[in-house]
Amino acid sequence: MTATQMRQADMTPVASIQGCTRRYPGVLALDNATFEVAPGEVRALLGKNGAGKSTLIRMLTGAEIPDSGRVLLDGSELTHNGSGRAQEAFEKGVRVVYQELSLVPGMTLAENLFLGRWPRKRRVIQYRTMEAEAAQAMKLLGLDLAPDGLVAGLSPAEQQLLEIARAMLGRPKLIILDEPTSSLAAAEAEKVMAAVTRVAAQGIAVIYVSHRMNEIRQIAHSATIMRDGKIIDTVDVKGADTREIVRLMLGSEASQAAALEDRSQAEVVLEVRNLGLAPKLASVSFALRKGEVLGVAGLLGSGRTELLQAIMGVRRPDAGDVLVDGSPVRHADYKRMLRNGFGYTPESRKEEGIVPLLGVDENTLSTNFAGVSSNGILSARRMAEATRKIVDRLHVKTARTDTPIGTLSGGNQQKVVIGRWVYAGSRVLLLDEPTRGVDVEAKAQIYAIIRQLAEEGRSIIFVSSEIEELPLVCDRVLVLRDGALQEEFRSPNIDQDSLMAACITGH
Repeated sequence: MTATQMRQADMTPVASIQGCTRRYPGVLALDNATFEVAPGEVRALLGKNGAGKSTLIRMLTGAEIPDSGRVLLDGSELTHNGSGRAQEAFEKGVRVVYQELSLVPGMTLAENLFLGRWPRKRRVIQYRTMEAEAAQAMKLLGLDLAPDGLVAGLSPAEQQLLEIARAMLGRPKLIILDEPTSSLAAAEAEKVMAAVTRVAAQGIAVIYVSHRMNEIRQIAHSATIMRDGKIIDTVDVKGADTREIVRLMLGSEASQAAALEDRSQAEVVLEVRNLGLAPKLASVSFALRKGEVLGVAGLLGSGRTELLQAIMGVRRPDAGDVLVDGSPVRHADYKRMLRNGFGYTPESRKEEGIVPLLGVDENTLSTNFAGVSSNGILSARRMAEATRKIVDRLHVKTARTDTPIGTLSGGNQQKVVIGRWVYAGSRVLLLDEPTRGVDVEAKAQIYAIIRQLAEEGRSIIFVSSEIEELPLVCDRVLVLRDGALQEEFRSPNIDQDSLMAACITGH
């Protein structure tokens, strides 16, 4: 029995999930899971995307009701079966801080801490009381800030600490932190970890969701690993080997090597030299060859999206150079990179990649309406013909080319987003999470599309947080960590165990 298990055996768990199962249509999100955490314990929760971490968290917060099993908080079972279940969990001391901050920049720190539950007396907000309690909550985390100052003036780390301070109000017993340092630089992340240690020292249990092993080893007592909705194991962090944790996360079904034939050419179409974009990118350098599919792996918040945006001119880098066909691109912006033959699919498809109410045709042809116009007027016939070529080539399932794209499945929407750049004739494609939110069949089709485009001589940067798909589509994979590219893997010697270990191992 580990030291952590002995400590737990002597205490009533703050939170306990006993044999819980939760199904959604076509998905077993949680499979007979049993989990508990003790007072003052920092428990890391590990697992790749889709492992069941979010469902487990939602069970503890009362946002989800198990199909079978029990959820106990401080020894008593959650009994509500409706909207009151979340309030019941809150009253029993459960708090959660999600990675997307929920602060209002134009309000004061105190107002944000008490948002929605401001102290009142005869319907008048008691600002002195609120600011005094806010100052006390922040002091517990080592946050020395004026409670009447505006949130807009805070650094990212201070905003994250303020979210944790808000969770500290009302004597919580369990605080769940979902990727709290994903958007922070290393120095700022240290402040958050110090705050987590302070929280646990007060006897509050902490569930810490992260893949950053260097952080987990600093602050966590134990780590629970999930896979395919199951609790695989709980290990003592101090003695755990990173490779073993990776094996538990990925399972024995992990593919060992991709049998891809690298047909890329020697010609370099894109070169990045010492690219910097604070706080995510310090100095990134690499070259992309004609016909190559280059993968970029890294944890959430490692700077993958920022790298693509800096190359595409969506964001201006602080330092470094971008060279196209050997020539530096000065003052690169989005339009200039489009003229250089670049195309970019954003990570957030629904918010940034498509216009849901417009047709498949309008979404596909938006990069070059001139090609389907006569005397400045769009031709319905030419639009339908041009769209049909892309739809047929990429196997987009739609009855009509003018069907609103928002009615299509996620996989078919993503094919259209990629098809937009095929229609535009782009020779370099920057794809940010191109298979996120699509089913298995659509993923396989997108992989095939990408490989086909590469064989035609197009060059592709493929960013993905799903480690297991990179060996299936990439000729080469670079690992982005600590603001720089740390390791390189080449087909056929790319396997997910090594990739995952390279991503989560900090130096």
